[in-house]
Amino acid sequence: MVVRIRCMTLLILGLCLARPESCHAEPPPLYLGQSAVLSGPAQNLGLEMRAGLLAALSLINDQGGIKGQEVVLISRDDGYEPDKAVRNTKDLISEDKVFALIGAVGTPTAKAVIPLINDARIPFVGPFTGAEVLRAPFQAYVINVRASYYQELEKLASFLVDGKKYRRIACFYQNDSYGYDGLRGIEIALARRGMALVSQGSYERNTVAVMGALQDIYEARPEVVVMVGAYAACAEFIKLSKIKVGGKVKFCNISFVGTESLRQVLGGYGEDVVVSQVVPYPVETDIELVREYKGAMAKYQHDSPISFISLEGYMSGKLFGAIAQRVEGELTREKFIAAMEYSGRFDLGGVVLQFGPGDHQGLDEVYLTSIYPTVRTLEPGE
Repeated sequence: MVVRIRCMTLLILGLCLARPESCHAEPPPLYLGQSAVLSGPAQNLGLEMRAGLLAALSLINDQGGIKGQEVVLISRDDGYEPDKAVRNTKDLISEDKVFALIGAVGTPTAKAVIPLINDARIPFVGPFTGAEVLRAPFQAYVINVRASYYQELEKLASFLVDGKKYRRIACFYQNDSYGYDGLRGIEIALARRGMALVSQGSYERNTVAVMGALQDIYEARPEVVVMVGAYAACAEFIKLSKIKVGGKVKFCNISFVGTESLRQVLGGYGEDVVVSQVVPYPVETDIELVREYKGAMAKYQHDSPISFISLEGYMSGKLFGAIAQRVEGELTREKFIAAMEYSGRFDLGGVVLQFGPGDHQGLDEVYLTSIYPTVRTLEPGE
């Protein structure tokens, strides 16, 4: 699946031939490439990321583009599978001639394309993942918007152990690099507190086959299950836990799960479910960025949901535009990276991203939300 948003070049050319005195040479479009999950059990993650990107880029184009260039997003569906992400990325770079890659979704897919990014020396902007592999060792062409999974899991450990005094914590995780990253993150956070997981269980990516994990985890009678997965599998695990196991267990997810999709699938089973977040609550209209985002979504992507993920996509698109506008002279990939590093501070509208040489992560903030009966921010001490 390839989705392109293109200007009507042939029509414009025809008009110019008919009335050459009324036409001036238009600069060529500036192409951006996205490989993301646009189908399958995790499709909402990619579709929402893409919607936010398109809203931001549409607004940029309506305001004159990047120094007169229209920004065009080319999206390819990888189904949340690494081999497809590799093929897509090769095609985006070699066939579509994109200037940068933006809005990738997922750890296993991002990890698979890192060698291609480094070989092409192409910016990889705003991937929807907090994976450590995009942060350590330092990746010169990766520009992260969000805090890392390790930071999210430290926040959850602080909430659960330091605040709530839970001692029996288990982990449900996806059996791939995303899940291992999260598993390692909660193990590190607990070890800082002299603790270890009481049990763990995994499921296979792009499935909801969670019964084996359910049995493995509940043998140890956990008080809390920390979850590192996508919304369909996590919802299945929570529902089956409440139906088959019972008891008062708290479930804590990290941001990649897809908060709104998880809440929708869970329905009345959403009680005692917490999700960590790395971007502002998308209904907080006292933040200029959020007001702008909601207006752009209503104008350009009105059929797509207002969500944490589409807001993150919007922030990635807006950040791309802000960096590109600071490049002096010809826009090149190396000058784009340099502008990000040496400009350093990007205020997107009440939300400030800070970068520098050797620091390609813009945000560090993590906060917690409850999803039942509605999504709301947890206050300190709750």
